[in-house]
Amino acid sequence: MADETTDAKGTTGYLLELGMLKRAKRSGWWIAGVKDPETIAEHSFRVGVVGAVLAMMEGADPAKVALMCLFHDTQETRVGDIPHIGRRYLEAATNEKVTADQVSAAHPAVRGGVQRVVEEYENGSSLEVVVAHDADKLECLIQAVEYREQGYANVQNWIDTSLNSLKTASAQALAEAALSMSSVEWQKTYLR
Repeated sequence: MADETTDAKGTTGYLLELGMLKRAKRSGWWIAGVKDPETIAEHSFRVGVVGAVLAMMEGADPAKVALMCLFHDTQETRVGDIPHIGRRYLEAATNEKVTADQVSAAHPAVRGGVQRVVEEYENGSSLEVVVAHDADKLECLIQAVEYREQGYANVQNWIDTSLNSLKTASAQALAEAALSMSSVEWQKTYLR
């Protein structure tokens, strides 16, 4: 019984830690002048949905992609959201190491499962991994388009680098569509 209690507390501690992602901002947007950027959790949620959609379009496993997408930035509870320019000056622990520390007290199945998901996202080469990485970049591009629409002019670099890093035809097509639409164009489906 003591092990079950210990495992439950360790696992719950991990879940509580992930709650920090709902409060932590994506700091790279501050460089572009965005005063109140999205949180890491907001980003991760849409990356998960984008990943599932891309997986459906590319013939990959949507559940596996969405799972990788949901866990791809969870390490930022420990190291923060280090913008790309900051990575030139800092050497953070690998996401695999951070994840191992985060889940070290969790239930063994959770510990192993989360570590496998992060390991695959960071080091795998399957179609699901490619799609998950595209989902991260495509979500960043969509967010940049939304910020640009709100008057933040300094986001073009985020759009360009995200667009140039997309690997799948589906992600490239969705990116091109996003660049040609307004963020409220979806309303036309019910405003007809």
